Amino acid sequence: MTGHMYLAYDYPVLGAFWTMMWIFLWVIWIFLIVRVVMDVFRDDGMNGWAKAAWLLFVLVLPFIGILAYLLFRGSGMGRREAEQMRNRQKAFDEYVRETAGGGTAAGGVDALAKLSELKAKGDLTEEEFQRFKEKVLH
Repeated sequence: MTGHMYLAYDYPVLGAFWTMMWIFLWVIWIFLIVRVVMDVFRDDGMNGWAKAAWLLFVLVLPFIGILAYLLFRGSGMGRREAEQMRNRQKAFDEYVRETAGGGTAAGGVDALAKLSELKAKGDLTEEEFQRFKEKVLH
């Protein structure tokens, strides 16, 4: 037997698998960095210096910074995101109640225009738009 060493790229399927694995790991890594940076900016409990320090730590020493952030502050990431979603939904519900409550014709037209604008920006789905349109028109 010759002393030939077989590598992953001697087998095309295995080479494709490793390429896909590395791409997958890079996508997850970028997603994780984006989530941590968004959480740093989302947290109202931190002052500006703390946010700057975490951001610098995460961007200068990414592996250690992300690991440290997840260890020390990771438990609150889901809570902060859920709180932001609740606040956003609450503000939207108040806006819809306020606009749908305007019984005048001009108020209804303004409400429809604002709903159309929200739908065009992608903040409303077609189903939500139709539901709120019915509330405005009736």
